[in-house]
Amino acid sequence: MSETTEIDRDTDELVERSQRAALRLANADEATRNEALRSVADALRANESAILEANARDVEAAEEMLERGEYTQALVDRLKLDAAKIDDIAAMVESVAEQDDPLGRTLAARELDEGLELYRVSVPIGVVATVFESRPDALVQIAALALKSGNAVILKGGSEASESNRVLHRVIREATADLPEGWAGLVEAHEEVDRLLELDDKVDLVMPRGSSEFVSYIQDNTQIPVLGHTEGICHVYVDDDADLEMAAAVAFDAKVQYPAVCNAVETLLVNESVAPEFLPGLVERYEAAGVELRGDDATREVVDVGAATDDDWDAEYGDLELSIKLVDDVYEAVEHVNAHGSKHTESIVTEDRSAADAFMTGIDAASVFHNASTRFADGYRYGLGAEVGISTGKVHARGPVGLEGLTTYKYYLEGDGHLVASYSGEDALPFTHRELDAEWAVGGE
Repeated sequence: MSETTEIDRDTDELVERSQRAALRLANADEATRNEALRSVADALRANESAILEANARDVEAAEEMLERGEYTQALVDRLKLDAAKIDDIAAMVESVAEQDDPLGRTLAARELDEGLELYRVSVPIGVVATVFESRPDALVQIAALALKSGNAVILKGGSEASESNRVLHRVIREATADLPEGWAGLVEAHEEVDRLLELDDKVDLVMPRGSSEFVSYIQDNTQIPVLGHTEGICHVYVDDDADLEMAAAVAFDAKVQYPAVCNAVETLLVNESVAPEFLPGLVERYEAAGVELRGDDATREVVDVGAATDDDWDAEYGDLELSIKLVDDVYEAVEHVNAHGSKHTESIVTEDRSAADAFMTGIDAASVFHNASTRFADGYRYGLGAEVGISTGKVHARGPVGLEGLTTYKYYLEGDGHLVASYSGEDALPFTHRELDAEWAVGGE
């Protein structure tokens, strides 16, 4: 038997277990799912040493790759865990448990006729597969959200985090031993991913997190619906009517607070009328923090920074690097963002409400902010508990994807022997189509 056939067989068996688990997990009550999540949080804290030891091996290997120029510092930074981070991850799992149950919610209720009532009710998607980057905490976030929303999940992390992912998956699996076997599967080989993409009759959704090229590869090689999380080329625009002290604080936070993540700013747009007053102090502050700066010709007439190229406007640095461009007004800022942004997160700093409105309504992005750092674009900060990623598309879910993004709905029709024949022909009964203030419940309670 060839290696490929063996991988196909193993992957098929894993997906079939996930299918069976998804059907059972969809019917697990909220208390069961929440108890399992709290068990995961406790297990993460109890296994801190084992997790950190595995992560240290990943980081050591990644730093060797960094020295050879094969990895970036940003990737290594995203990979690292410490005790505080593990506690934060555990707290995130607990916050997911505290979220309202996304399942069984009546989204609409309508009387079709007396005694014939139609309900649209939220349900899990089923089997979701996710391929994500080097951050080990992503595995836990995605698994927690899948569990709370009643979905079985197949996880594929980056090879650079393989040791961390194996331990985290083991901890989660052992902590949820009472749940249906196979609700959380782990794959590691690229061949397994390729096989997953072929199983469009068994996998309901694929969620890739990575570059546009990577997401495009997934989309081009599967018939499964894809909810893509691509790069974050985010901007902050400082308007001519901005509070410049506020603008400096927002622009600094958006770049420096954590530069390795997708909601960090990559290009700073500044209204040319405030640039001479605004930029010198901010550039000094950036440089003190180790930020490498580039600017267009107009920027370089105001401050001494490197020269930006056309490629810089389309770059996701993921590091302490930033490009600066001067613009005439908010409309030029909007035009630049729509031409070069990745539809992730954009921000304007201004005291002019009309300028803010022009920016916020004119920008095509999942999140658009006024007087706030782009770093707020996050499922936990949005009160979603966590996120499986940030969708830059527009179908099904957009922005930070939390529990609601992992649900769909089905229709339940409650009747009493009603027949379609009664509503057709010369003596057809009329439909009432009356909206109801009612909730559907199992057992008709």
